[in-house]
Amino acid sequence: MQSAEGPGDGQVAAGRRVSTAGTQTDSVSGQTPRLSKVNLFTLFSLLMELFPPVEQQKKSQVKKTGLVVVKNIKMVGLHCSSADLHAGQIALIKHGSRLKNCDLYFSRKPCSTCLKMIVNAGVNRISYWPADPEISLQNEASNPTSTEDAKLDAKAVERLKSNSRARVCLLLQPLVCDMVQFVEETTYKCDFIQKIAKTLSGCNTDFYTECRQERIKEYESLFLISNEEMHKQILMTMGLENLCENPYFSNLRQNMKDLILLLATVAASVPTFGHFGFYCNGSQQTNDMHHQSLPQEIARHCMIQARLLAYRTEDHKTGVGAVIWAEGKSSCDGTGAMYFVGCGYNAFPVGSEYADFPHMDDKQKDREIRKFRYIIHAEQNALTFRCQEIKPEERSMIFVTKCPCDECVPLIKGAGIKQIYVGDVDVGKKKADISYMKFRELEGVSKFTWQLSPSHIDVHEPTARENGIQKTQSLDEQQHQSKKLCLGNH
Repeated sequence: MQSAEGPGDGQVAAGRRVSTAGTQTDSVSGQTPRLSKVNLFTLFSLLMELFPPVEQQKKSQVKKTGLVVVKNIKMVGLHCSSADLHAGQIALIKHGSRLKNCDLYFSRKPCSTCLKMIVNAGVNRISYWPADPEISLQNEASNPTSTEDAKLDAKAVERLKSNSRARVCLLLQPLVCDMVQFVEETTYKCDFIQKIAKTLSGCNTDFYTECRQERIKEYESLFLISNEEMHKQILMTMGLENLCENPYFSNLRQNMKDLILLLATVAASVPTFGHFGFYCNGSQQTNDMHHQSLPQEIARHCMIQARLLAYRTEDHKTGVGAVIWAEGKSSCDGTGAMYFVGCGYNAFPVGSEYADFPHMDDKQKDREIRKFRYIIHAEQNALTFRCQEIKPEERSMIFVTKCPCDECVPLIKGAGIKQIYVGDVDVGKKKADISYMKFRELEGVSKFTWQLSPSHIDVHEPTARENGIQKTQSLDEQQHQSKKLCLGNH
């Protein structure tokens, strides 16, 4: 079976930063850059490899791997390997014969053990990140046995690929023009960064720049191979000789670097910073297991997923993403007992043309031509296209990049979702035809908003009027200490 790995196949583009299709509507010509679905699925696979470990990963030749299962261009599964099971094995356990005609996106090329099973399940296509595979080819020279085993596995994978109906390929598309710059600019304005900045002198966002640089460094070490010759050797061992010649090799590496830069930028938008996190207000504290908060690192990780989804928006002004998870009893996945339920971003109705509906929300314009009555909200899409039912006996949670509006709050409660994790900058406000009044009064659902931990708020801190010098020094010290915490917690 021919792969999509060589020049001319159209999957690894020779040019850089071209427009890509794949929207909720049939066509799009919006004013802002958007992530293609292929790149969204690829980035989600990398992000799933970074899912906070719920158990100690055994040191072995097998590298932790993230996996996204896609059916009918919708995500139906998010997984990562555990200490005992590879990502492909987990997909078989979780989905079984439902994998038929699905597309699978791996953060590493799957090993022969996984590939033979998922091919046997009748998957349509298997895409993977073109760096070090699941059975690592980057072993120490002092361990020749492991290196030889990895090469033998790579040969077996190539033979399985060549004799299967499934298309095993690379699906890396160049980002649209100015996409990375757009993501960086909008990240500065997101709820999570702005709320931290307001606690620092002069709305300083230097902490974000440092966090972003740390994430870039971390992700490049995980997902890129710094030595170009070593990268070529690994590609050739995996049967990707066609990509080792320029301009294909240089274009491939640039596309990979761009995607890592974008992922690091989005990840830094929900930073580990001082004592900021997702917390309930005092009156909402409860001992009910269904309403107890997630560990902060897991909550941040899921919110980063929602932030990624926001860059698929068809709303040229406000990108919103939402993702729903639940917690069951099974724990074979690297996500522990947590499992993916659904996700969405704000977009116009399925099947419509981009120009069919108004896109304006200017208060000075006629109310008839505003977008609010036509656009489907991220929470609504996540509920509509969910791949699992929301079970009342299990803890379920939705992560939304913006405060849910009055349209969505009753839907979230009615669906039986137990927890909301959100930025709350718009709480209690009314903007044009959109109201955010109901969220504050919502009962029966635990609301975890991005804020400074209530247990670390110093109510006795002197004001600037009382002691201007002390206030300035206190903020400077807080900023310095928070930077250290931001960088040290990783």
